[in-house]
Amino acid sequence: MKVAVVGTGYVGLVTGTCFAESGVTVTCIDKDKNKIKMLEEGSVLIYEPGLEDMVKRNMEKKRIFFTSDLKKGIDEAGVIFIAVGTPPGEDGSADLRHVLAVAEEIGSTIKTYTVIVTKSTVPVGTSEKIRKAISDAINKRKSKVTFDVASNPEFLKEGAAVEDFLKPERIVIGVDNEKAADIMKSLYMPFVLNNHPILFMDIASAEITKYAANAMLATRISFINEIANLCDILGADINHVRKGIGSDSRIGSKFLYPGTGYGGSCFPKDVKALIKTAHDKGYELNVVKAVEQANEYQKNVIFNKMMKHFKNSLRNKTIGVWGISFKPKTDDIRESSSIHLIETLLKEGAKIRAYDPAAMNEAKKHFGKKIILAGDPYEALKGTDALVLMTEWSEFHLPDFKKMAGLMNGKVIFDGRNIYNPDVIKKLGFRYFGIGRR
Repeated sequence: MKVAVVGTGYVGLVTGTCFAESGVTVTCIDKDKNKIKMLEEGSVLIYEPGLEDMVKRNMEKKRIFFTSDLKKGIDEAGVIFIAVGTPPGEDGSADLRHVLAVAEEIGSTIKTYTVIVTKSTVPVGTSEKIRKAISDAINKRKSKVTFDVASNPEFLKEGAAVEDFLKPERIVIGVDNEKAADIMKSLYMPFVLNNHPILFMDIASAEITKYAANAMLATRISFINEIANLCDILGADINHVRKGIGSDSRIGSKFLYPGTGYGGSCFPKDVKALIKTAHDKGYELNVVKAVEQANEYQKNVIFNKMMKHFKNSLRNKTIGVWGISFKPKTDDIRESSSIHLIETLLKEGAKIRAYDPAAMNEAKKHFGKKIILAGDPYEALKGTDALVLMTEWSEFHLPDFKKMAGLMNGKVIFDGRNIYNPDVIKKLGFRYFGIGRR
């Protein structure tokens, strides 16, 4: 079976590479010729553990190919995945222009029966728009070629995407006939040998499943953040509370870690899109809207603690920032709480020295010369009045606090991820501020 994947962003490249790893011949397509050239040279622009080695291995075995020519790329492909971006519009709705443009071009090109699969995160009803765009293009050239559409949302965690694809907890596929279902089942068979299920459903249900899953995870994050803020007020410790409620099997412990708010390419965008989808149908998702509101508040929690500590003036204060990406094991800074904090601190007249193990290039593109990007964590602390920990990279967990004290002007730590023990930090002579910690 030959597969084509349109879009070589995070989802598209991981999808294509992992299918190639299973023995399928895959062509990945992107209109960005520079990106295709780099991929053909074995260079992966995405920071994702294990991905670059897998790309090179499958290139050597001639199982994965790259092209900027869509007509050439989808030739003889039995399944075509659409994995292009769906950026949010100003009103929160998903921008489907790229998706529908690809669908139209597919309709202008396919010669034999093909299954066209939406991998991009799209609102309910998009598959029908794709079906119409393809049908219109086929009719325009007076062809009788047949096709089916399917929805196959991704559930990949940045930093663990390869592992998630190769060993999925579940695979969700929306189809409307057995022929398409059988083809998709055959394609995914190598990935469900661990007995995790392929969940077949109608297309609309598959489309909303992705949004609902991300909204639920975002809800847990905003919930525990609000409880942590209450712990700050009441003098309780969120770590004890988190363990106490997480031990209930109905609740569980995952996604119950307080912090500075969720970010990244999925949660903020998908929460907004789900709210907009419901609103357009005359229904208000009040819980989900509250989740978004709580997250916006949470992005300023550390800043508010800093303002209080520095008596409402951060002008000419030098702040060291550890972590710029929205989470560990990725260079993605989209909707990052760290970016929000740094921008807020700059507006208050603070000076920033920052370090991240993976996101330095992205930070340089974003900030230019507005902040100092350090070569290592300790360089980021030279002459600082405080350290802010924003991303829980493993190399930040056990630093040399004695060395830190010698580099910093002010021995103050704002722990945005609660990774340090307050008692230990205080005994070392630092002032400590966490989220919901006594």
